[in-house]
Amino acid sequence: MNETLSKASIATLLAEQAYVSDDAIVMSVYLSFLLKKPLLIEGPAGVGKTEIAKVIAQILETKLIRLQCYEGLDASQALYEWNYQKQLLYLKMQEGSDLSLQEKEQQIFSDDFLMQRPLLQSISSEQVQVLLVDELDRADEEFESFFLELLSDWQLTIPEVGTRKAKSIPAVVVTSNRTRELSEALRRRCLYLWIDYPNFEKELQIVKAKLPNINEDLAEQICVFMKELRKMKLEKLPGVAETLDWATALSAMHIEHLDKDIVESTLGVIIKDWQDQRETQLSLNELFEKVGVKSKIG
Repeated sequence: MNETLSKASIATLLAEQAYVSDDAIVMSVYLSFLLKKPLLIEGPAGVGKTEIAKVIAQILETKLIRLQCYEGLDASQALYEWNYQKQLLYLKMQEGSDLSLQEKEQQIFSDDFLMQRPLLQSISSEQVQVLLVDELDRADEEFESFFLELLSDWQLTIPEVGTRKAKSIPAVVVTSNRTRELSEALRRRCLYLWIDYPNFEKELQIVKAKLPNINEDLAEQICVFMKELRKMKLEKLPGVAETLDWATALSAMHIEHLDKDIVESTLGVIIKDWQDQRETQLSLNELFEKVGVKSKIG
């Protein structure tokens, strides 16, 4: 990891990767580099948590290793797995050989038969890797015990061969949408960053950074619309990811301003729940008044 990275240089590098940050994000990334501690990022879905890990990998010019968490995730998907078919084939080929049982066991429980999963991959390279453990809150609590060994001692235990210590300490980013509370043991080992929905000014910056050729009036109307939309009591509030998808779609169709027809026909880009869509359609007139394009409603 580059020890010369400063807070100012990180802010510059984030901007060069078109990531619109703020002081809290820059400081968190800087301290994570400086202290070599994992960064736990929580916040609503679609606000740019995962993107931070991708940008860090670009900054460090290294590989991003992603572990997407889900209910039922276990060691074989996250840590390692033995290639049982290859082991059986090897044993079949060694039938009648002079190798002892102990020698055969040593052979089949070697790296030639070990399939590395993301956690083991992240500590097996001499070059620093970026490990993204995405949506850890979706995994079972039992999984955290596997993960804690890595964060505590930068090592993993494989019963058949022993402990594997990290060849280099990975830059770890853990994200959570808070569908469940993560353990205190995990939180103690991480720096913490909360990312909320952006205000109008920041979201407009994001849209312009990602879509530099977008019509400026359209960009402003989209961001005001999203700001007002998030004030509604919807089941699933749209994030920045949906804003960018919508802006990309409208810009690709050469739309220069919002109107009722185009919003109704593209609502599925930003609203992913039918009840939320219905609620939004019933409130379009009020939303457009706040956006300031009431005259364009047909």
